[in-house]
Amino acid sequence: MTARQATLRDVAQLTGFHVSTVSRVLRGDAARISPETIASVEAAAADVGYRVNRWAASLRSGRTGIVGVLVPRITDIVLATVFEAIQREAAGHGIQAVVNSTWDVIDDRNARIENYRAERVDGLIVADARLVDPYLRGLYDEGFPLVLVSRGSRGLPSVTGDDRTGGALAAAHLVDRGCRRLAVLAGPSYATTAAHRSAGFRAEAARRGVPVDTTFVVHSGFDVAGGRQGMTELLTRGRPDGVFAVNDFSAIGAMGVLRERGLAVGEDIAVVGYNDMPISAELSVPLSSVRVDLEQMGVAAFAALNEVLGGRQASSTRLRPVLMPRASSGSTATS
Repeated sequence: MTARQATLRDVAQLTGFHVSTVSRVLRGDAARISPETIASVEAAAADVGYRVNRWAASLRSGRTGIVGVLVPRITDIVLATVFEAIQREAAGHGIQAVVNSTWDVIDDRNARIENYRAERVDGLIVADARLVDPYLRGLYDEGFPLVLVSRGSRGLPSVTGDDRTGGALAAAHLVDRGCRRLAVLAGPSYATTAAHRSAGFRAEAARRGVPVDTTFVVHSGFDVAGGRQGMTELLTRGRPDGVFAVNDFSAIGAMGVLRERGLAVGEDIAVVGYNDMPISAELSVPLSSVRVDLEQMGVAAFAALNEVLGGRQASSTRLRPVLMPRASSGSTATS
């Protein structure tokens, strides 16, 4: 004989609260309900094994309690860190965050968004927006709850690092270290992270009297392979003495090429990356990198979406970057 599934009435009977109060707490609509009541209801629900039927609840409330998240690659430690923070924040509000990879292919991303919408997610957090993104703009204009994270797009609410400032920090550091032939592994041109970091770097270098020659700006992928490809191409154009890679993975790929060519990273050529992944400080030549608080990025992204879900308008947030100098740029400082 199958055990009977616990009901709202079971939870109400155990707590002494009305069924409507119990229902509001367990579907996450706990405005004007005391913290003590919420704690009591949640404890009783756990005791009797009550599980929320999200689909039945959605028919009553118009909400599923699920938000969709899209990232280029779930395996990317940067975006995995952001997603885990989103997931924790969502769970704290009784909401489930579900993630999908898009591989940075815009048609695949758009198809996954349509799948999310068919499954009636309450809103979206998107981490692979384009500088100009008509599809996302259309969703936003029709009123679909939407927030961007990591990358921005013109006119849409987003939570990102202050990428122009981060690029400027890298330029100031390399110029201060004595570099005069600067190069940029600029990443893909469609991403604000790449475009704004590169622009900030080049503007600050020019301001300090060391402009970056356009032949020393190479667009490549964000991954290690992209960094290898970009550094290999740079070296066919000449030999820089300072390289800024807009992403730590590409910086690591570039360092591999330099090592293979017999060039000492931090001595012959200085290298600075971006994002300050945990592994960056543990490399055989520790990587100088621009750090942004990725957990805070995820927290702020969910908070922004939650504002939209509550009928309010989200504003964009730019998190302050910090340079972490290490041996790859000839610095003896450590994080």
